[in-house]
Amino acid sequence: MNWNLSDALRAVSAALQTPVILILLLLIAVTIVMLGTLIAELFTERLHMKARLPELLNELEKPQKPLSDVISESALLKRQKKALLTVCAQTELSERKREALAVELLESEKARYDLRVKITDLVMKLGPMFGLLGTLIPLGPGIIALGRGDTYTLSTSLLTAFDTTVAGLIAAAVATVISLIRKRWYARYMGQLDAVMESLLEGMEHAA
Repeated sequence: MNWNLSDALRAVSAALQTPVILILLLLIAVTIVMLGTLIAELFTERLHMKARLPELLNELEKPQKPLSDVISESALLKRQKKALLTVCAQTELSERKREALAVELLESEKARYDLRVKITDLVMKLGPMFGLLGTLIPLGPGIIALGRGDTYTLSTSLLTAFDTTVAGLIAAAVATVISLIRKRWYARYMGQLDAVMESLLEGMEHAA
């Protein structure tokens, strides 16, 4: 009975080897894509974000021209401008409704940023787990081959074990760096947008 159970477990373990390797390849592919989007984001957004927050807040609180022009001419990110201009265009709404709209737009931006970070956070957690699975699964046949003197099967099993470990750790390491960078960036983006949104609402209230 124990022998049958051991055989069943060994069969399940062997069947999982290919899916584990495919998942590791998928995690590496996702990491490469996320790294590419991070670099693209650096050159398309991060390096162009030169808004001076104190000056912009003063302009919104004591506008010398239409609020929409102040926002459009600022050095904010395109998505930040879009959210602010959406609120700015709602001049017919009551103050309470404008605030509700502002909160909804802020939450939408936060959800967008959180989704990007969650992807790399997931890779960061799954990489070592599947790397460990890919390490342990081929060791069983490798140990059996060692007992039989089959050095070729043993070396092949060990090579697969090492490769999957390295793949999982690399994916997790790169994903960790991407997550840390993006969390810092997005925290600044959201803090900036929140401050400007609040000043915009106050400016619209005074202009009403």
